[in-house]
Amino acid sequence: MTVPLPRTAVLTGVLATAAVFTLSACGADSATSTTDGGRSAAAATTAKDVGGMDALAEEAKKEGTLHAIALPRDWANYGALIDGFEKKYGVKVEVENPGGASQDEISAVTSRKGQGNAPDVLDLGSSFAQSAAQQGLLAPYMVAGFTDIPDDQKDSIGRWSNDYGGYISFGCDVKRVRTCPTSFKDLLKPQYKGQVALNGNPSKSGSAFGAVYAAALASGGSFDDIQPGVDFFAKLKKNGNYTPVASTQATIEKGQTPISIDWDYLNTGYTDDFKSKGLDWTVTVPSDGQFSQYYSQAINKVAPHPAAARLWQEYLYSAEGQNLRLKGYARPALMTAMKEAGTLDQAAAAKLPKVTGTPSFPTESQQSSARFVISQSWGQAVSG
Repeated sequence: MTVPLPRTAVLTGVLATAAVFTLSACGADSATSTTDGGRSAAAATTAKDVGGMDALAEEAKKEGTLHAIALPRDWANYGALIDGFEKKYGVKVEVENPGGASQDEISAVTSRKGQGNAPDVLDLGSSFAQSAAQQGLLAPYMVAGFTDIPDDQKDSIGRWSNDYGGYISFGCDVKRVRTCPTSFKDLLKPQYKGQVALNGNPSKSGSAFGAVYAAALASGGSFDDIQPGVDFFAKLKKNGNYTPVASTQATIEKGQTPISIDWDYLNTGYTDDFKSKGLDWTVTVPSDGQFSQYYSQAINKVAPHPAAARLWQEYLYSAEGQNLRLKGYARPALMTAMKEAGTLDQAAAAKLPKVTGTPSFPTESQQSSARFVISQSWGQAVSG
């Protein structure tokens, strides 16, 4: 997120310059704190390990703070989640560099190890979560609803698990675009000259990465072959339709990026805000390139506030937390289980953009290969 972009930047990048939080006394010591029963919060893999939810909440309140990076309030309803967590548990949530990327989070974990301003928790694109787990940076932890998270959306020992996600979509300013596109094929039409934008570089941005994957699927590629997606954007650049301006709410309002390829929950969320500003913003999931992806939650293995970190995870995966995601137009990982249990907010679910079929996801190795292709070919594809 170099512009600064919203939370969508989730692939590779350089640690952005950010304000450094003051090292607090509890932050310096809490990684080794224990509950009254003598059980270490830092070693807990479930709430039961520290004596249950009440004991975990009590320990987190003693720590007093949860430190996070790259959680903008308008991304997947993080504002409501942060407010709800603080009100419910009395733990202050500090968010540094809200416009940062997944790589910024990981870089902070590695560069600030042992420091009180290291991030306690991580919200990562799935490929980054897998990479961080491989690097030994994440603490195994299983929330109460862990067994209800689909197997292909979590690490078997709980180092990461998907929380929320959505589909690649086209957001379109109806007043500036005569006929809004409904497919990737449409985007190549000359009428869209200089109008098609991503929210950043796909080597940094998860939604941009997803857009290239979706374009690949629409152009004869597959999870094993993302190159057709790169080639598609090269064509879009060559015919003048692609604009290098990174799409944000501000660039949309200014008319710089009238067609924005982004996650459906972000584009749909913009619709509400834009209505009050007289901007007619429509959202469509492309018919020829449906690509779904989820963002994962994880805990820093040496989190300065280990109890607060674990309590935050429990809150995010509670029915309250998952329904707040849904109210932000993000599809919660526990959506199916909650529907079966009768705890899903049906009114919020009905507002989601319509899609057909069951989403499938690229494997860890497929994503790694795709990242390599992007790193080697993207710059040349859209340069000039």
